[in-house]
Amino acid sequence: MVDIHHKNILQVEGLNVRYGNVQAVKDVSFYVQQGEIFGLLGPNGAGKTSTLSAIEGLTQQQSGTVTVAGYDTLKNPRFACAAMGVQLQSTSFQPELNVAEILELYASIYGLSLNRQQLQAMLKEINLSDAENKKFGQLSGGQQQRVSLAITTIHDPSLVLLDEPTSGLDPQSRRQLWSRIESIREKGNGVVLTTHSMEEAEAVCDRISIIDHGSIIATGTPQMLIDKHRNDPDVIAVSRRGKVTLEDVFIALTGSEIRA
Repeated sequence: MVDIHHKNILQVEGLNVRYGNVQAVKDVSFYVQQGEIFGLLGPNGAGKTSTLSAIEGLTQQQSGTVTVAGYDTLKNPRFACAAMGVQLQSTSFQPELNVAEILELYASIYGLSLNRQQLQAMLKEINLSDAENKKFGQLSGGQQQRVSLAITTIHDPSLVLLDEPTSGLDPQSRRQLWSRIESIREKGNGVVLTTHSMEEAEAVCDRISIIDHGSIIATGTPQMLIDKHRNDPDVIAVSRRGKVTLEDVFIALTGSEIRA
């Protein structure tokens, strides 16, 4: 039997992912606890998406272990996948279906049935009560992301994986989505979040890891990493306003060159 009170909802140990001659993920290890939002930060091509893909079972790992809610993703893929909810960076649903139809469709995929009251409660929770009959293609970017997150969590997964969920959203929509992500944490579920926004990482993440060239180079709370590196000459050199930020630390650790 798997312990349902497993403290670490996600455990990644010694993960290696290779594409041909390129090693995208090098001996990566981290954990995510119940009721924790964990940020995975890194420049483009650093290994964030490859790490998420390996956790999701979409990319084959060369070595290492990934355990979700106590289930090894290689030994018990069905149970591990059932314990996950995944929101990809670009999510597109059938644009001709309305919001209610999409929610009902994806609930049925997970073997759930939404009665009228449950549907109304879900729409109210994501602030889309007045958009029930609106086609998905007619929704704003922020509204589409709220629907996407609702579908990701419709089966109440123990672990939620979010790949740049607020990319391209206006400040109001982004703040609203932050509140939705924090509500997932409050239910005791674990969240892994990738983002390019250091402001977002500071605002919502309990802990973060910075990954670069496939390896994790720093882990801790945002404030802990700021305090640890605030007097580093490289950090002071890139600090723009006298006050050291997480972005200053990130750039000092990963370099200032633009990645493709």
